[in-house]
Amino acid sequence: MLTPAMHSLVNSLLSAGHEMRPLRNDIGMFTESGGTIGWMIKPDAAVVIDTQFPVQAGHLIEEIQKQTHAPIEYLINTHHHGDHTAGNIAFKGLAKKIVAHTNSKVNQKNAAVSRGTEDKQLYPDTLFDDSWSAKVSGEEIDIHYFGAAHTNGDGIIHFKNANVAHLGDLVFNRRFPYIDIGAGASIENWITVLEKINNLFDNDTMMICGHADNGHDVLIGKEDVLAFRNYLDQLLVVVGKEIKAGKSEEEIMAIETIAGAPEWKGKGIERSLSAAYKELTAQ
Repeated sequence: MLTPAMHSLVNSLLSAGHEMRPLRNDIGMFTESGGTIGWMIKPDAAVVIDTQFPVQAGHLIEEIQKQTHAPIEYLINTHHHGDHTAGNIAFKGLAKKIVAHTNSKVNQKNAAVSRGTEDKQLYPDTLFDDSWSAKVSGEEIDIHYFGAAHTNGDGIIHFKNANVAHLGDLVFNRRFPYIDIGAGASIENWITVLEKINNLFDNDTMMICGHADNGHDVLIGKEDVLAFRNYLDQLLVVVGKEIKAGKSEEEIMAIETIAGAPEWKGKGIERSLSAAYKELTAQ
C-alpha cells in the first residue's frame, strides 16, 4: 500500500522523465538511462543497487533525500559495466560502504585504466567471492554469486523479508544480451546460473533485471528467467549446428533470429552470435 508521500514521489518522477517505482516493504526500483537501479528507503537507513551514470545517480540521490536524511548504508554493484557503476562517483561521501564481487572491482579498474577514466570512478571497498549478507533496518540482504555468466562477477541481491531480488544483467527481458567475453562471460555457465536462480526464488519473488526490450518490463518473474535461459540454450544450439556444418563466422553472423526463441528479436543479435561463436570455437 503506497503512502500519500510515495504517490507524490512516483508522480513527480514520472513527470521528470525518470521513475521511482515502489515495489514492496519500502523497496523499489529507479529507471532513467542505463541498468535498472534498486533501492531500499527506510526512515533510518537506505540501500542502493547500481547507479547508472552520474547525472541519473544525482536524480536518485535527490529523491532519496526527499524521503530520508538517513545514511546510505550500502551501495551495491551487481557488476562492473559503466551503465551500472559510472554513477558511483555521485555517492562519494554519501555511501558508507560499496559492495561488489571481487572480480567486479577488478573489471571496473581494468575498464577505467583502458579508457583513462580512473579519476571518474568510485570503486567498491567491500568485496565478496561466493556470498555476502547484512541486516539493515530490519531487512536481511543476501548476495549470491553462482559463477561466470554475463561477466565473471555478477551478484544476485535478495531482500529476503520483502522477497525482492535484483538480478542485474543476468536477465535481459526479451532483449538481445551483451555477453562480455573479455570480462570472463560464459554462456554455458550462464544457463546454469539461471537454473540456480529459478531454484533459489519462489513464485512470490519480485525480480528486477537490468534491461528489457520495448514493451517489456524490467520487473520479471520466474517464467521470464526460464525464457531467457531458453534463449541462451537455443543460441548455443543454433550456432553449434552452424559450426559443425562448416559455416564461417561471417556466415553465422548473418543469422537474423534464433530458432526456438523467437521472442528475442530486433537489433543486437550479432553480439550474441559473436560471443557464442567465440565460446564454442575456443572449447
